[in-house]
Amino acid sequence: MTAELSLLALLASGMPLKSQSIQDQAPRLEEASTELSDDLVVLTPDVGLAGNAQAQVTATALENVSSPTERPTRVLHRDSSNIPKPSDGVVSCAVSLHGTRNFLHILVAKQTFLDDDKPNEVSKPVVRVRNSEPVDLNRNIYYKNRLEFGVDVGYLPINIPFVFDVFLGDGYTMTPLRYTLVPIFASVRWHMDNVGGWSFLRGNWDMSFTASVTAIPRGPETRYFSYIMGIRRNFVQRTWKIAPYFDGRLGLGNIDAKEPLGVLFAQGQDFTFTVNMGSGVRYNINPRYSISAGLNWMHISNLYLSEPKFANYGINVYGPMFGINMRIGKPHQHNSE
Repeated sequence: MTAELSLLALLASGMPLKSQSIQDQAPRLEEASTELSDDLVVLTPDVGLAGNAQAQVTATALENVSSPTERPTRVLHRDSSNIPKPSDGVVSCAVSLHGTRNFLHILVAKQTFLDDDKPNEVSKPVVRVRNSEPVDLNRNIYYKNRLEFGVDVGYLPINIPFVFDVFLGDGYTMTPLRYTLVPIFASVRWHMDNVGGWSFLRGNWDMSFTASVTAIPRGPETRYFSYIMGIRRNFVQRTWKIAPYFDGRLGLGNIDAKEPLGVLFAQGQDFTFTVNMGSGVRYNINPRYSISAGLNWMHISNLYLSEPKFANYGINVYGPMFGINMRIGKPHQHNSE
């Protein structure tokens, strides 16, 4: 009896030391949950880490020191998703209460990582390069060596004196004979340069090569055939679909002159020259098609070649003119595209 009491006293004096040494090994213990029962509960949570890291936790129960007749230990596995995940490690607690001895055993397991764990890659900064030049919606329409086919139709009923009479020394007068011309121009346009210039003068130049047929519904003559060449200035703004223009054309042609047949104030010979000047606006439907509208002045005369036999009276009329243009060839591709 005395020996048994001595043994119990020795065990009682050693328990605080053993418990204290175990607690020193687990300084990050966050929570220990105990239940008063005869069963052994082992908690083994999995820790989800950034990337592909995983934590493996191992808990080992101490041997049962109670009598061999006690029933075996039962292990309960809990869902790891509902268990808090410490940042520095995982502490697994094993708590066993056997009868009246009330032994508390705490096991600490280190956190280990898989070999394939890799640190998160640092995303590279995105560099955005901005175009220093303003957006130009017309760069695919007005450019060097662009070719177009265009058809212009006019109705010119208004008769006026020759606008350059003041430079020729002639009187700024008109004859009693009145004309109405309906010209039809079929042209090939060649853009000679890219868009350039300052402010409202910004634009480009194009040259036209035109075959013309002109009907004369009012006047002694009935028709006029001509070949005309001209140049046009397109005033192009970056964001405008409308481009004002001004053009001038010179040519030569053939008319069925009636003054040699005795018609007063009619044309003195069949071979004549022609001058056309016009201004208007061009509307770009898309990079391939465009339409235009404006006023056109047309002059026909023989440059005094019929004199002195027949006087050179000439024709001077103006009126509205409408046209349509179509790009010839493939779309233009810029170096930046």
